[in-house]
Amino acid sequence: MSNVHSQSLDFFMGALSPKGGFRGYFSHLNQQPDLWLYLIKAGPGCGKSTLMAKLAEKSPLPVERIHCSSDPDSLDGVIFPHKQAAILDATAPHVVEPDYPGAKQTVVNLFDTLSEATLYENRQQIRTLFDTCSALQKKANRCIRCASLLLEEMHNLVRPALDNQKLLGYVQRLGHRLLPPTDGTPVEHLRLLSAVTPKGELCWKNTVSAIANHVVVFEDCHGVAARMAMEQLRQQALHAGYEIYTCICPLSPEESPEHILIPALHLAFVTSNHWHPMEFTGQQTIHCTRFFEKEQVSRHKNQLRLCQKAVDELLAQTSLYQRQAKENHDKLEAFYRSAANFEAVNAITQQVEKKIGL
Repeated sequence: MSNVHSQSLDFFMGALSPKGGFRGYFSHLNQQPDLWLYLIKAGPGCGKSTLMAKLAEKSPLPVERIHCSSDPDSLDGVIFPHKQAAILDATAPHVVEPDYPGAKQTVVNLFDTLSEATLYENRQQIRTLFDTCSALQKKANRCIRCASLLLEEMHNLVRPALDNQKLLGYVQRLGHRLLPPTDGTPVEHLRLLSAVTPKGELCWKNTVSAIANHVVVFEDCHGVAARMAMEQLRQQALHAGYEIYTCICPLSPEESPEHILIPALHLAFVTSNHWHPMEFTGQQTIHCTRFFEKEQVSRHKNQLRLCQKAVDELLAQTSLYQRQAKENHDKLEAFYRSAANFEAVNAITQQVEKKIGL
């Protein structure tokens, strides 16, 4: 990871997936040969997010904050580009195992800071809360799957009206103008810029502003044209030798790119739609309606409107289930906090801080 940012960035690296369950991209960090990983293994409520937040605050240079989609106020990880290091919550559901322990990864064990006797005394309530959280997340996931199916139905309705040749020709010319070739080695970082959370649909627009002073916005209420454009721009940017952030659409079963961020050029290509409208000072806006045969699309306007309304309701229900899961998780964390030795956690935090060199 060669790029060092002038401002800290916020991302997600996992979310509920329409394919079923949690889909994360944490393992991609394991594939970066020069990135040393600190993998936290612990239960809930024993200081993982606080530990990572303290390290992020100690960093003299900007970092990447990886937020938890089930609780955006908590961290799932912090990446320190200037130190070639990252620390992650490596417990379920975003499990990361050390492939080369001691040679590329360090396991940060917080289980030893817990009093098993205290947890055992409350075992029945703890098991009930774990099971309740799991059941609520499964309900949320079913809503996500249904919403994704309806979005695909919307795509199927408008796809025949899209002039593919006109769109791809325009995007290729745009890429040729904005993505001059380099001698660099292409590098791709997979992230999520948005996710459905207990707070609703949340998008880290501040990250776009931190990276780019030139933002190209594809305004696409249906998503078909922007999806195709982003895939084309992704390939062009990598072919030209850039280090890029490819931000995946969390509702796409095909893991389609939704935004492309290119720090070296201070450039971003982003998708704007009903669920995450994008607006930036001085942006270049591309209205994707220009690539569609309008009469064909208008034939389906009633179906499209009904689908969009149903997706809105499903995503609202997803957030509700996630809020309920978080309420139960907060109760679960209270049991683990009562069993945690936070002096030991603080000592471990200081050890990791020293190892990273902050």
